[in-house]
Amino acid sequence: MEDDKRGMDTKKLVAQAVRLKDLIDYQEAAVVSRTIIDKKAGTVTLFSFDEEQGLSEHTAPFDALVHILEGEAEITISGESLRVKEGEMVIMPANQPHALRALSRFKMLLTMIRS
Repeated sequence: MEDDKRGMDTKKLVAQAVRLKDLIDYQEAAVVSRTIIDKKAGTVTLFSFDEEQGLSEHTAPFDALVHILEGEAEITISGESLRVKEGEMVIMPANQPHALRALSRFKMLLTMIRS
C-alpha cells in the first residue's frame, strides 16, 4: 500500500482492526476522500460528504459498491432515486449514469472492482 492523496500512510492500516468511519473526517461545504486500496484489480475509497454536498452525474466503466457508514444519502442511478442510510449498500452498475447527494452529513465506503 502507498500513501493516499492526503499523505496518510495506509501501511499503518495493514493487520490492524480499525473503524472505517473514524478514518475520515468531515470538512465544511466539501467532499473528502481517502484511498485505502489502489490496485490494478480495483480500489477501495472512503468518502465524507458535508450536508448538501454531492457528486454530479457521471458513469464508470465498472460496477461500484457503495456502503453507507454514517448518515443518509440520495443516490440516483439512471434517473431513479434511492434514499440510503447507515448500514445499507447499493451497487451502482457499470456504464449507468449515477449521482450522489448528502441528505445529511454522510460517510461511505466505495469499492470498485475492475474486471
